[in-house]
Amino acid sequence: MTTRAGGWNLEGYQLHDLPALDAILRTHAAALGRDFDAYRNHAYRVAHLCIAQSSRAADRVERIQIAAAFHDLGIWTAGTFDYLQPSVELAASHLAATGRSAWMAEITTMILEHHKVFRYHGDVTWLVEPFRRADWIDVSLGVVGFGVPRRFLERLVTCWPRAGLHARLAQLEARQLLTRPWNPLPMLRL
Repeated sequence: MTTRAGGWNLEGYQLHDLPALDAILRTHAAALGRDFDAYRNHAYRVAHLCIAQSSRAADRVERIQIAAAFHDLGIWTAGTFDYLQPSVELAASHLAATGRSAWMAEITTMILEHHKVFRYHGDVTWLVEPFRRADWIDVSLGVVGFGVPRRFLERLVTCWPRAGLHARLAQLEARQLLTRPWNPLPMLRL
């Protein structure tokens, strides 16, 4: 499966375990509870979609794993659908504790902008735009595809099934709408 259309370079791309992502999620397993597999699988799909659009340099892959692990985690750790800031705070604590504070601005921006509707126009060397596209592809079930080869998306879902993630997000969104109808999608950015 080789293609460069739309920024996808899948020549020789192998789906693989992401140990940094797994290590982070294990520390938050209790907060994720019954949603652990659904969130882990989503984070894996987003990470692989981002990696497949990017350089595969080890430090970039590690940044993607960290952002993927934390990007929606505040939903569960802070118990809110207005989760971007709690997710950023978790990532910032992790980066400081692991001596990766130099990555703080980029990873923070990846998390804050991953629900941006329109293209990110900041630093093009950062992983923000590929990460934003990756999350939109997964959350939209591939309807918003950014040229991702359908076969690659199917492989991702086969390896890391959706496991009820979209139903859970719909449930959380309905709760947000009932409790805060003036702010139904607080994570959305233009």
